[in-house]
Amino acid sequence: MTQEIGLLVHADLASIKTDAQDLIGAAVMPAQPDGAEIANADSGTGAGFAQSMRAAIHGVDAQDRAASDKMADVDSGRSDDLVGAMLSSQQASLSFSMLMQVRNKVMGAVDELSKLSL
Repeated sequence: MTQEIGLLVHADLASIKTDAQDLIGAAVMPAQPDGAEIANADSGTGAGFAQSMRAAIHGVDAQDRAASDKMADVDSGRSDDLVGAMLSSQQASLSFSMLMQVRNKVMGAVDELSKLSL
């Protein structure tokens, strides 16, 4: 019995890790048409990174709004999908956490660059 529970826990953890990797790809790296990434790199303006961050922020915000709507539907009785609402809420929370980690890494890199003497 405990082995079965252990296997289920490991399977759930693997599923969560896979979902987290999918969220990273969806929230942080938005899909771009062929050649758009190269065009941004050639322009040298840094618009590619800024656009990626903007898309990530909008994606996280959209996930948060969708999760809030699902929770409001469950709270008001319009929906009985409590599991779906909780999963959406957890996905939105995870996306926000990953976005904040990216932000912190970028700010750390900016601080390091500002310490360099030209």
